[in-house]
Amino acid sequence: MTDHRTDHRPDRGATSVRVGVMVLAAIATGFALWALRSILTPLALAIFLLLMIDGLARGLAQRVSWLPKWSSLPVAIVIIVALFAGAIWAVADNAAHFARQAGGYSARLNVLIVDIAARAGFQAPPTLDDLLADASPAKVVAVFVLIYLGFLIAARRGFPNKLHSLVTGAAEGLEADRLFERIRTGVESYVWGQSIIAGIIALASAAIMTVLGLQHVVFWAFLIFLASFIPVIGGAVGVLIPPLFGLLQFSDIARPIIMLVGLELLHIAVGQVLQPRLHGKNLNLDPVVVVLALAFWSLIWGVAGAFLSIPLTVIAMAVLAEFRSTRWIAVLLSSDGQPYAEVDRPA
Repeated sequence: MTDHRTDHRPDRGATSVRVGVMVLAAIATGFALWALRSILTPLALAIFLLLMIDGLARGLAQRVSWLPKWSSLPVAIVIIVALFAGAIWAVADNAAHFARQAGGYSARLNVLIVDIAARAGFQAPPTLDDLLADASPAKVVAVFVLIYLGFLIAARRGFPNKLHSLVTGAAEGLEADRLFERIRTGVESYVWGQSIIAGIIALASAAIMTVLGLQHVVFWAFLIFLASFIPVIGGAVGVLIPPLFGLLQFSDIARPIIMLVGLELLHIAVGQVLQPRLHGKNLNLDPVVVVLALAFWSLIWGVAGAFLSIPLTVIAMAVLAEFRSTRWIAVLLSSDGQPYAEVDRPA
């Protein structure tokens, strides 16, 4: 009896050491991601755009018969880069333009910000100009993202050879291909599904705001579209901002309240009905993990981290599931305890 217990003590000690090493490695990794955020954030956004370009190019090649096969990639690059550049331009330039146009009631908004900040306990609340000042750095980040994207596109043909050079056998090569396909499928399914959801919310929100007479409808709809990519709170916060500015534009309070109720009901309806149908089990992320991922990546990389929190978590789960020592983490991240159906579930 005593010998049996003694035999297991080294195993328990080794397990404790492994867990301790993994915890320290996770802390060190988090610190490195935070310390190198100015370099890694544009790179992560560029990889995200590269996956979108790759998926769009394959879709064009498969579904647009009149388009030459060789032109699918250039066309996809032009479309995605144009959309990304347009998004940055809209947020940066249109935000400043909106601030100038809103001079008639910006003082009222500053008073509102001061009142909210005072209730929240902030000693030096920001003004409207301070809140919009971050639009200029966004232009600089966009330039670096496009530079990284250009080099990634130039080097993409060598990715398969490099991937196979990292493994030693045919079986390992097939597993590496499956890993890359899982990552690509998971990220692409999220991006395109969420794009449909965000587009529906933005268009329906634009209709509601137009009927109620809100100004700058296109700008607000675009911000709602972008905010919908931030999980959990993005859509809810996005549809909250226009009614707040409606308080400044309208002389009555009825229209802002109607706008708030309508936009929030729209967000809830789409989120509860359409979103589960589009995403299904493609992501297979636990809801608690989604919230924690949002908090973690927002802390590390700010708004860009919040925007990329779901794709980054999907990639992390795919990689962790490939190794026996870290597979338990992937199981915890997954919604049903089975990170990949084709591997874990019996036929």
